[in-house]
Amino acid sequence: MAHAQNSSAAASPAPERTGYVYWMAGVAATAGLLFGFDIAVINGALVFLRRQLHLTELGTEIAASSLLLGCAAGAGIAGWLSDRFGRRRVLILAAALFAVSSLAAALPRTLAEFVAARLLAGVATGIASVLAPLYISENAPARIRGRLVTLDQLAIVIGILLSYIVNWSLAGLGAGSWRWMFAAAAVPAAGLGLALLFVPESARWLAKEGRRTEALQVLSRLHGPEAAGRELAEIEQAVREEAVSFRELFRPALRRPLRLALALAVLQQITGVNTVFYYGALIFRDQVKSSRATALGLDVYIGLVNLLVTLVAIWVIDRLGRRPLLMLSSGGMAASLLLLGLEFRSAQVAALPVLLLILAYIASFGVGLGPGVWVVLSELFPTRLRGRAMGVATVSLWLASLLLTMTFLSLVRALGAGGAFWIYAGLSLLTFLLVWRGLPETKGRSLEQIEAFWKAKAAE
Repeated sequence: MAHAQNSSAAASPAPERTGYVYWMAGVAATAGLLFGFDIAVINGALVFLRRQLHLTELGTEIAASSLLLGCAAGAGIAGWLSDRFGRRRVLILAAALFAVSSLAAALPRTLAEFVAARLLAGVATGIASVLAPLYISENAPARIRGRLVTLDQLAIVIGILLSYIVNWSLAGLGAGSWRWMFAAAAVPAAGLGLALLFVPESARWLAKEGRRTEALQVLSRLHGPEAAGRELAEIEQAVREEAVSFRELFRPALRRPLRLALALAVLQQITGVNTVFYYGALIFRDQVKSSRATALGLDVYIGLVNLLVTLVAIWVIDRLGRRPLLMLSSGGMAASLLLLGLEFRSAQVAALPVLLLILAYIASFGVGLGPGVWVVLSELFPTRLRGRAMGVATVSLWLASLLLTMTFLSLVRALGAGGAFWIYAGLSLLTFLLVWRGLPETKGRSLEQIEAFWKAKAAE
């Protein structure tokens, strides 16, 4: 595919090369699909799991949140592992962990065995959350990089929807159906591991390791022989500039964007979205008194809305800008959660209003705060420090998600469902105020302009 081409083809990738680039990005994005499936499959499984393993309220929270501790660990080691062994090899490791943990989660007889399996799945998910977009970004041509990187976020949302469909489809198998729900992920995990054998290592990693000839071969296949030389020179220059200390993140010019990044990462989670993704079926079962089949079917509607609004977000974020979209998102979440709390406080809780308000909440999240926070995090920092900053923010995000998931049922018991969702409404309002008062618009600005902005702010 990368044989001699004319000069115009070198300047603009031939269709065959473009197809290969999309294939490469699609394979990596499959890790995102497994990420989405693994974090959401617990939603329907809990309906059966808590009865078969005789889980208390605390046990149910531990079962739901055990994945997230592994996610924080996986995200924390992903950068080090991939710098040492390469992006592709560590993604293959993640695929193997996805497959093994999916089967292991289908076998437990005790909560401890289940937690061990989900911790392993969490490590795979944490690795995927860092490396899938990184691998795509490092290999994608600049002209379509943004489009390709969004494939990972889209794949995560598709994975969430797929888990809801699988849960709903398998619910009829009886009390042990949760075992099949987890085992189902082993098939795409095996497919990911196999497909990764047919995509290249990151050219950027090869260049960093001094494997110049191999890096040039990869770039020639992706961009054509003439463009490959120029691309390699740019990569080598960037690698030289990135030899910086982690302590640079705490320089005065970067303290404000670092605080902002951490606040956005944490608030994205503690505004409560994963209470729906992890406990949605239990909310409908316990608060609305829906049947198991109905609760799992309603989850599918949530997944569909999440997918549709994510597609909208991808289309509008470069048109409307980051700040307006994040303010619209957090404001819509606050309003939806406030009304949802009121509905749960009513004498007779009705399924339709609860479903519509949850859909409005998910739509508000998915159109802005969901994908938008990741876009902003990738733009707040200079290139040489972006990887380190994203690593810190990602670990913070997973720990915040762990805190949310471990406390939701306890909050509901202490304050009622209405009180719990009012707390999340207040945090959504706090997010609105943070974006309004503290987030600069990054749309249309180069990374150098953004860095200069923070330097000017630090000098004030």
